[in-house]
Amino acid sequence: MSTVGTVYGVGVGPGDPELLTLKALRLIQSAPVLAYAAAEGVPSFARSIVEPHLDGLAAKTEIPMVMPMVAERFPAQDVYDKGAEEIRGHLQNGRDVVVLCEGDPMFYGSFMYLFGRLKGAFPMTVVPGVSSVMACAAVAGWPLVARNDAFRVLPATLDDDALRAQLNEAEALAFMKVGRHLGRLKALLNEAGLLGHAVYVERATLPNQRVVPLLELEEDRAPYFSMVLVHRRGGAHVL
Repeated sequence: MSTVGTVYGVGVGPGDPELLTLKALRLIQSAPVLAYAAAEGVPSFARSIVEPHLDGLAAKTEIPMVMPMVAERFPAQDVYDKGAEEIRGHLQNGRDVVVLCEGDPMFYGSFMYLFGRLKGAFPMTVVPGVSSVMACAAVAGWPLVARNDAFRVLPATLDDDALRAQLNEAEALAFMKVGRHLGRLKALLNEAGLLGHAVYVERATLPNQRVVPLLELEEDRAPYFSMVLVHRRGGAHVL
């Protein structure tokens, strides 16, 4: 009876190659197959994080899942279907596959779409990684929550009324997917009296990271790897 391989969903953290866990590093270096998502025409960010740790190792089989730069849902789903099928072939032939996922695999991670396609069919292990929220809080020196604080992670893509409702109910918030919604988010925070209790973080843990009090930020658009952290007290450490 042949032995099937194991699929590992491995979080590789927010960008700094030194923030890989020891378990992630061991699996990445030992696995014969690496899979990862990439935007069309752009090198995979997850792959670039682990690249320094691949020097001197034997060449691995790589499965890049290239995403078309379109807003529609179905082309991306087709890419995951094809990626899962290719991964399935390696697993059936006894080869372990490490799926690289920036940040944490179960927190807005691309791995979850493969998880849904492969779960139950093959042995599977998920290795957590440093999430972008924790990385942003660390580089900004921004304590997130204390005692009975309610903390919410929100996509800035929600409409104004939905964001207002969330702003009124939580002590601490992290806004992801800021992008072109940055100006609108700043206006809503100003309306709620929280603009001075927020910090903007861009490309956390990378050499070009940027941390700016939101009140001082002039731009109204942000790159993909950016986040806004808010606390009603100006930080959980403030009594």
